Amino acid sequence: MKRFLKYLLAYALLCVGAFIVLYPLIWMIFEAFKEEKYALSIAILPNHFTLESLKDFYTFSNFSKIVNEFNFGKYFLNSFIVALTSSIMTVLICTMGGYAFAKKNFVGKNFLFNTFLATVMIPGMMFMVPQFAIINKLGWINTYKAMIIPHLANVFGLFLMRQYIHQIPDALFESANIDGASEYQIFKKIVIPLTMPVVATLFLLTFLGQWSNFLWQLIVNTPDSPYLTIPVGLALFKGQHSTQWTLLMAASCFSVLPIAFLFILAQRFFIEGMTQGAVKG
Repeated sequence: MKRFLKYLLAYALLCVGAFIVLYPLIWMIFEAFKEEKYALSIAILPNHFTLESLKDFYTFSNFSKIVNEFNFGKYFLNSFIVALTSSIMTVLICTMGGYAFAKKNFVGKNFLFNTFLATVMIPGMMFMVPQFAIINKLGWINTYKAMIIPHLANVFGLFLMRQYIHQIPDALFESANIDGASEYQIFKKIVIPLTMPVVATLFLLTFLGQWSNFLWQLIVNTPDSPYLTIPVGLALFKGQHSTQWTLLMAASCFSVLPIAFLFILAQRFFIEGMTQGAVKG
């Protein structure tokens, strides 16, 4: 009986914690189904469920005042291009770098790796001014390159891949070398298949970070840029004198769909990638 009560208390605490974490998402979803006059009310559940905000958002039927300023389809496409390209390139660079630091010997390897790790201690805000100065000098303002390239240097991803690849037995690489496999074949046939769980984890984390990145994408784009992404676009989602909150919540609901779908699709790899390294010898 005591054990049952202990489990019951644990589950109750977990449910409370889950509700606290999910409360902003739940509130946002219900706000999208409210009438505009009841927006931002204390009550979570709407007095009267309506699909008007979702219809207006989808058809822009009552969107004439801001339709020229807000193009959700364009922002969605820009966010998808930036997040997908950044994730693929980051995973590729970090996997190759992690393989080199884990299984190759070269002069200054430990010093270089420790130097990379030391940069994690520097607040990210410290890099923004010099990064912006470089981007501006290169003439990359209002381009995809400005939003993608500066974030490819992912030290956390390099560390994650290096630690994971380090646990792969050296005998596999020695056998491949004896069989005459090239570095490309070793990387393709051994490294990538065996690191797929952590690759999916890094891809998901990078995609999420880039999809929700607001400050940097705001800095490197002007308000009239054709490359604005969803976070920046949602900040502009307002009229001259007021904000249409129900429409904003409807747009926000649509903006989280790719992340939710991607996590559901890759949750098995994500969970495995986050836990497998802890149980390997």
